[in-house]
Amino acid sequence: MQNLTLALVQSDLYWENSAANLAMFEEKLWAMDQKVDIIVLPEMFTTGFTMNSASQSEPMNLHATKWMLQMAGQLKSIITGSVIIKAEGKHYNRLLWATPDGELLHYDKRHLFRMAGEDNYFSMGLENKTFTCKGWKIRPQVCYDLRFPLWSRNASTPEGEMDYDLLFYIASWPASRVTAWDALLRARAVENLSYCVGVNRVGEDGNGVSYCGHSAAYGFKGEDIIQSGESAKISIVELSGKELVDYRTKFPAWKDADGFSIE
Repeated sequence: MQNLTLALVQSDLYWENSAANLAMFEEKLWAMDQKVDIIVLPEMFTTGFTMNSASQSEPMNLHATKWMLQMAGQLKSIITGSVIIKAEGKHYNRLLWATPDGELLHYDKRHLFRMAGEDNYFSMGLENKTFTCKGWKIRPQVCYDLRFPLWSRNASTPEGEMDYDLLFYIASWPASRVTAWDALLRARAVENLSYCVGVNRVGEDGNGVSYCGHSAAYGFKGEDIIQSGESAKISIVELSGKELVDYRTKFPAWKDADGFSIE
């Protein structure tokens, strides 16, 4: 495993204005002075966290997906973030993973935030996904997924390897509950012997909900690697594969984990 470099893009968003958001992020990404392996954008980065799924959705392979693939190819970096996608008559809060070589993968948000009615306007994702980059196994999650540790549990394979090396969350996590965001990101890193990264937005959305960022990266022992504060910014973080492998070898707590299944 080589070292892995990520750009955590903490930004305000234009409410329900995909064209404005794509133009804004394009400007931000071209202004980066360092090449990275993965660029991480927030949840619903083209619209903000809206329940207007019918009017704000788009099919796969239209504006947002084409933009992500184009930018990934030009910047030679993977780009990931979630978009409202309509597929097979349903709407999904879909995390997209666009690679420089033109591959487009996705993960549909599993846990829909019922307190905002998300479960009334979106369909639940049914499976976890694991992506790869430079020998790393990477598990994507979206916002409310963070509150459900079983879904992100880093189980071991029959070959004695862990399912993933990096767990990341993209979010529209309100400022009013940011203490939970901070605590749970750190907990997910410790309990899963994995790096854990969270990218949250800032600003105020069209419903008057305020967001304060706190995008961060935590090490496999729960230590701070980077904290992005409460302002719009792009934070660059480099993760060491060797340090992760060495620690898992010296402290193989994962071998004593309880078995489980998800129905």
